[in-house]
Amino acid sequence: MLKKLLMVSALSVLPMGEVLAGGDIEAGKSKANAACFFCHGQKGVSSSPSFPNLAGQKEVYLIKQLKDFKTGARKDAAMGNTAKTLTDADIANLAAYYASLK
Repeated sequence: MLKKLLMVSALSVLPMGEVLAGGDIEAGKSKANAACFFCHGQKGVSSSPSFPNLAGQKEVYLIKQLKDFKTGARKDAAMGNTAKTLTDADIANLAAYYASLK
């Protein structure tokens, strides 16, 4: 129960639009293996200039971008379709994983 409460708190949006982070790195790595590596590279560094590097990006930035793709506030057909399948926990976990990579 406490873990669930912490996760909900970690995904809260602050009044000024900031997003709190706090995902599970290992769960994010597992999800990235399934959904992200093809475009964003094995370690979050893309081999194509068409896809951004995610390694080392800030967690709150990644969370915001994924949520924006999910809601359609940020437009990209491939990312929009992918993000729509992600839960809030998936988003937090992916952000934690990519932020942990240096």
